[in-house]
Amino acid sequence: MTGLQIHSISLTLGGAQILKDVSAAVKPGEMVGMIGPNGAGKSCFLKSILGLNKPSSGRVTLEGRDIAEMSLKERALCLAYAAQGAPLHWPLTVERLVALGRIPHLGPWQKLRPEDHDEIERALTLTDCQHLKNRVATTLSGGERARVLLARTLASGAAYILADEPIASLDPFHQLQVMAILKAHAAAGGAVLVVLHDLGLAARTCDRLILLHEGQMIDQGPPAHILSDKNLSRFFGVSVSRWQEGQESFLAPHAIHKDRPHQ
Repeated sequence: MTGLQIHSISLTLGGAQILKDVSAAVKPGEMVGMIGPNGAGKSCFLKSILGLNKPSSGRVTLEGRDIAEMSLKERALCLAYAAQGAPLHWPLTVERLVALGRIPHLGPWQKLRPEDHDEIERALTLTDCQHLKNRVATTLSGGERARVLLARTLASGAAYILADEPIASLDPFHQLQVMAILKAHAAAGGAVLVVLHDLGLAARTCDRLILLHEGQMIDQGPPAHILSDKNLSRFFGVSVSRWQEGQESFLAPHAIHKDRPHQ
């Protein structure tokens, strides 16, 4: 299996070059984190993979097939997107909102089948949203909404999940829970590409990291390699504390540098 392959993507928006010849890969069974300072191009990179932004050059392949040649339904069956801060405009119940993740599996006007309801219940349970299922989605807090939208993503059953800052508005319990859910999805044979700003969680949960800066890929590799003191100082303008508990390594930013990079 060749997985998800991004070949030399460049992107220009509003006359500004956002991405410059970025290549990456995500294979089944792994969780890849994308990190970088604000404005590095991380969200635009995810949207370019999905075809929401049209790259000026480069291409994306999924299991060896060019995504541009796939129908929207074919893409939706394989790729699921958890957008950052996605707005909710319609007063749907949470259960109905999560059910939208099953649309790629249904024909026109086809009703939800028992297996669809099973996937919806599974997604609600995984994301700790069962007690919200009858709430109107537009009344939810930011953290509740983020979990519900992740439930919709999981309900799709897609093997490849692209998540843009899925823990940004969550409390510590749900941050850890969401990262565990994504990690388990990858461990079960799926694949995850996730944008993160929490470098500590990136180090603990991701198999590999991709470091972007000013639209360019700086490096990719194991977290211990990417999260070096040199990289953290040069591209994030911070120093970190590091410690070990059992077999697990931790890090936390503790100081900023006056000569931190412009963002």
